[in-house]
Amino acid sequence: MDITNAQRASILVEALPYIQEYTGKIAVIKYGGNAMIDEEKKDSVMRDIVLLNLIGVKVVLVHGGGPEITDMLRRVGKESRFVNGLRVTDRETVEIVQMVLAGKVNKSLVNLIQNKGGKAIGLSGMDGHLIEATIRDPELGYVGEITSVNVQPLLDMLDRGYIPVVSTLGCDNEGNVYNINADTAAAKIAGALRAECLISMTDICGILRDKDDPSTLIPEIGVSEAPALVQQGIINGGMIPKVECCINAIHWGVQKVFILDGRIPHAILIETLTDEGLGTMFVNR
Repeated sequence: MDITNAQRASILVEALPYIQEYTGKIAVIKYGGNAMIDEEKKDSVMRDIVLLNLIGVKVVLVHGGGPEITDMLRRVGKESRFVNGLRVTDRETVEIVQMVLAGKVNKSLVNLIQNKGGKAIGLSGMDGHLIEATIRDPELGYVGEITSVNVQPLLDMLDRGYIPVVSTLGCDNEGNVYNINADTAAAKIAGALRAECLISMTDICGILRDKDDPSTLIPEIGVSEAPALVQQGIINGGMIPKVECCINAIHWGVQKVFILDGRIPHAILIETLTDEGLGTMFVNR
């Protein structure tokens, strides 16, 4: 679609108050799962991140990589097993998780950002003991419960204009490596950074009153309203732990949390820099 110069100017003017709101502040973006599979949409997300960085937003990208892990386990003949949505992770599996997350997925995202003109550095939760963890449940193996977050490495990178790209692995003082749920890690990191916002990229458009009707999107939810929505069945299934992470992030000091559909091109920019918005925003009320 062709637009005139006047329309371009109007778009920039509309974005100005939002740019002023976010410039110099920290935005944590959680990216993973099925939202990462499509290369064209991944390209769009990386462009959004670079643009935010260029206008002065301090972006931290926290990623998972469940589909890639499942694919690699399948290649080596290992079956994926889940309990309550969490991958059962024995010692061999955690080595593969480390290889896929800290290696293939992390470095490919760093490369994409740099190809768009951004400055990125990849690290895992093991680097600088960024994410310290302990065993969450013996039945799950090396699935970690976060015990502390050391954000100093992230602050150092942000101060130098880099975009930290964090894979969600944890460690302990005995040298064990843990697979950490990406939603939980992003919420903990955002809280520890006192981020202005946390953006959770998913493969749904937000919280719907009717799951089959996109027009019933709830644009804003106060954390005190969420339990009633769970009781009513509006928030259900796999969305319950995601929403719990959103609420926890608010309690830990994040100003607002968005659930966005990562399949929509430039969803991050539409949500943060326009009047329109896209997904569901959680706020402290």
